[in-house]
Amino acid sequence: MEKDHEKFDLACTYMRSGQNVSAYNLLVDLAKMEIKDDNIRAGVYLILASECKSRQGKDPKDEYEMAGKYFLQVAKTNRGQAGTAYRCASKCFLKAGNVESAMKASDEAKRSITRKAEVKRPIVIVDDSDAILIRLRSYLEKLGYHDIHSANNGKAAISLVTKLIGDSQEPTVLLDMQMPDMSGDSVARKLLEKKPDLSIILVTAEGKSEPRVRNTIGLGSAAFIQKPFTINELKNALDTTEQNRIS
Repeated sequence: MEKDHEKFDLACTYMRSGQNVSAYNLLVDLAKMEIKDDNIRAGVYLILASECKSRQGKDPKDEYEMAGKYFLQVAKTNRGQAGTAYRCASKCFLKAGNVESAMKASDEAKRSITRKAEVKRPIVIVDDSDAILIRLRSYLEKLGYHDIHSANNGKAAISLVTKLIGDSQEPTVLLDMQMPDMSGDSVARKLLEKKPDLSIILVTAEGKSEPRVRNTIGLGSAAFIQKPFTINELKNALDTTEQNRIS
């Protein structure tokens, strides 16, 4: 593994210095080794090899076609990486001029995303208003969500989300900006420290341009809903969050 890293570093050095033939040979060798181990990096190495070939004034079609086929193989054998692999395959086939295969791979990528989106993740509602809790729960149930949790203060929210994360769950948090014990931005900061890729949707009466809201969005919040809100606004925020999580 360490030798592979050294070879890749050397290939990058060759590319930077314009030694594209040497870089190409190293990258193709690395790709062949990764293909044996069914590693998605093989496709990346082939794409870089294609770039080296193009810099030599040669047609990189064969390498892009090979990369596309390999990404398809990864997509079919590794469901966790299927969406990403199908998208990479589509782009490689386009580069190779194989439009039909590119369109098929793109369609498979969309289907893969849809299949993942159908798996409803746990939802944690964080709000001190009983009326908002009831409305959100009602909307979520209509949208097909049933694993719904709630907390009416910041400390309870942190404890609840931490437990779900510890149980290997991937919750989406609907977070109000103002609670009795702490502000939403403080809650978001603590949660993102525990899980930087946690999906947080702000649900607040404050405007998107308010400094505290802007700051929380900057921390990594996935979406924003302003009160009062409709079920369609909630659905759009959840869909956006899911698409961002998958991609």
